[in-house]
Amino acid sequence: MDKLLKNTEIAGIASRLKKSGKRIVFTNGCFDILHAGHVRYLAAARAEGDILVVGLNSDKSVRLIKGEKRPVVPQMQRAEVLSGLSSVDYIILFDEPDPLDLIKKIVPDILVKGGDWAEENIVGADFVREAGGRVVRISVVPGISTSSIIKRIMELSGRPLNNI
Repeated sequence: MDKLLKNTEIAGIASRLKKSGKRIVFTNGCFDILHAGHVRYLAAARAEGDILVVGLNSDKSVRLIKGEKRPVVPQMQRAEVLSGLSSVDYIILFDEPDPLDLIKKIVPDILVKGGDWAEENIVGADFVREAGGRVVRISVVPGISTSSIIKRIMELSGRPLNNI
């Protein structure tokens, strides 16, 4: 998985890419059970610039945000699936509940988040704008989410839906 970088590598790589004239796009997420909505979102994010860097919530981070039953898919498998997408150039795992430290290391030209996020709630938006970048919200695909997929599986199995 040559797309998976160490947190310590990204600042230098981002700096070199910018010096060569590349526009860096950053987005982040759990990407647990990758689905069509994720693929469309990442392709749209990549279309905003030249290089797409994905901050991937680690297993620890996902548990902090979504509870002890998540993620369904372990972090290295999620990273492997993401690295198979042509739209994704680099992946960095992070343990924190939000990617602000990572955003500050990368200083992306474009910060992308789903349209279901209000711009004032997008972590790092102010920092990116102050650094001369822009924030883009991409429409989510209605009816497609990891939680809805898990719920559907649970319904099909006849099992109770408890805190997914």
